Amino acid sequence: MVLPLLLPALVSGALVYCVLTIVAAVRYHAVRPPELRVTAPVSILKPLAGVDDGLEENLRSFFEQDYPDFEIWFAVRSRSDPAIAVVDRLQAAYPRIPSQLIVTGEPPYANAKVYSLDRMLAAARHDLLVMADSDIRVSRDMLRTIAAEFQDPKLGLATCPYRAVPGRSFWNTLEAIGLNTEFIGGVLVARMLDGMKFALGPTIAARRATLEGIGGFDAVKDFLAEDFVMGKLAAERGDGVILSSYVIEHRIGAQSLAANLKHRLRWNRSTRRSRPAGYVGQLFTIPLPLALLLWIVQPGWWPLAAATVLLRAVAGWATAGLVLRDPLTARLFWLVPLQDVISFAMWIGGFFGNTILWRGRKYYLRPDGRFEPV
Repeated sequence: MVLPLLLPALVSGALVYCVLTIVAAVRYHAVRPPELRVTAPVSILKPLAGVDDGLEENLRSFFEQDYPDFEIWFAVRSRSDPAIAVVDRLQAAYPRIPSQLIVTGEPPYANAKVYSLDRMLAAARHDLLVMADSDIRVSRDMLRTIAAEFQDPKLGLATCPYRAVPGRSFWNTLEAIGLNTEFIGGVLVARMLDGMKFALGPTIAARRATLEGIGGFDAVKDFLAEDFVMGKLAAERGDGVILSSYVIEHRIGAQSLAANLKHRLRWNRSTRRSRPAGYVGQLFTIPLPLALLLWIVQPGWWPLAAATVLLRAVAGWATAGLVLRDPLTARLFWLVPLQDVISFAMWIGGFFGNTILWRGRKYYLRPDGRFEPV
């Protein structure tokens, strides 16, 4: 039997990964942004599509930045987009903040977000750019922290870690717990072992010269995980890429079980094509199902299974508590095992199928991560 021989090795690998996660979280927690000496002007780029839960408060948090020189650009596909009314209200409430809205029309390629960013980039005045999704909420010091980090002339791109905040949905609550205890752990371990050679989509800051150097948005327009590719290309070019010391809030909304599973499956299929080897290794980031299988198949290995459960708990606290300061996970930590089981099932599902559903449309995923409408 292969399974009885393989399981102890897999669980041992998961245990080692938990230790690496704890070390990586402690090392990241020790990072502090430098003192802000120069307030370079910033252009904030916000692609919009409809009205997400909490959209107005999300956007308001960018208008209220404690920073002397910044502008905000918004982009929608059509003049009938209800997000325009939200932008109009905020522009009226904050007349001193320079802000503009662009109606892009239908994108000429699959990735509508990238097309919106490209249109806003062409209109933006400043060389330091902050690209943030519509479901992001920040505190008043976000731009000050980003600007302080970009005082390093070698830095070309920074990507922000995020604390997931769900809406009123049990399934999104589970997803948030997974993001705050599992996903961020993978990011921190990758940062520690190999440096930042990728970026995370919700919020990316970059110099205009870095974007131009990688070929602009034309270089990433055909990829579903354009954020990952953007960071990869910047690192390959030799520009500095960092995981910012600023943690954003990612408001992931509320979904039914079916919608949430489709969303997770899309994410897993995309990740498998963005970094195939890393996706296989993602198994070690979900240790509780492995420990449970080991205990069932080989009860004599229970000390290894128990040690893995304990270290998973410590690793979850290190990421959600120490790094993200997440009150949700602290309150509902007992849901981590259920989330790990669902995550394990979705990881297996990610190996199958080559289509995804995104904003009501079906797309075909190519083996290299590019995608196109079916």
